[in-house]
Amino acid sequence: MNVKENEIIESFKNGLIVSCQVQHDDPVYSEEFVLKMAIAAQWGGAVGIRANSPEQIRMIKQQVDLPMIGLWKIWHDDTDVFITPTLDAAKAVWEAGAEIIALDCTDQITHEGKPAYELLPIVKKEIPEALIFADISTYEEGVRAIELGADIVGPTLYGYTAATKHIEQPDLREFARMCRDFKDKAYVIMEGHLYTPEDAMKCIYLGAHAVVVGSAITRPHLITKRFVDLLSGYRNDWRADERRKH
Repeated sequence: MNVKENEIIESFKNGLIVSCQVQHDDPVYSEEFVLKMAIAAQWGGAVGIRANSPEQIRMIKQQVDLPMIGLWKIWHDDTDVFITPTLDAAKAVWEAGAEIIALDCTDQITHEGKPAYELLPIVKKEIPEALIFADISTYEEGVRAIELGADIVGPTLYGYTAATKHIEQPDLREFARMCRDFKDKAYVIMEGHLYTPEDAMKCIYLGAHAVVVGSAITRPHLITKRFVDLLSGYRNDWRADERRKH
């Protein structure tokens, strides 16, 4: 990691990274909406942005002066791997202006029939200037991602893999273990299942370098559905909508 790359990640310390994403079938979808979310996040004091697709990354980078964690969600019916699943997707994210590329680094099998984590060393070799954010779902996946060269690890996919899909709340004890064991090898950033400032502060206290928050800030339709889910006695799980393929 060179000086500039280290400065980018160090600028995140104890801060909030806002995930500003909108899908074409979201009720709030518009090209302007995702940009306004990012501008609002910068105004509010965010230290970074996480965004999806080359188009949205490029648009945000033109008007928001914050480091970018970029990804490209590409869905296929035969796999649950959708976060930057190919080298071409990683290259497109990088060329759009993201300093950090997020990759699925779980055990899940891709559309091409390979374990998702195998892409990490390929991207490191092909785009050596890029920082890699390994999206994982378990401690063991984090260990392997670091061994393969990940600069950042975060339990982004905790609750999205077959082994963890029943989860709604973060496993803070396991996250604290990651922070303790990984701190001298990679940066650990918390992402997933954070709904309040108090949730975020717990993770910083446990050792997170920074936190990423998305749906609780930027997706009003899911915020509404989470309230309705509780008010209706948990009859319709709002998480099913958060996990659905687009």
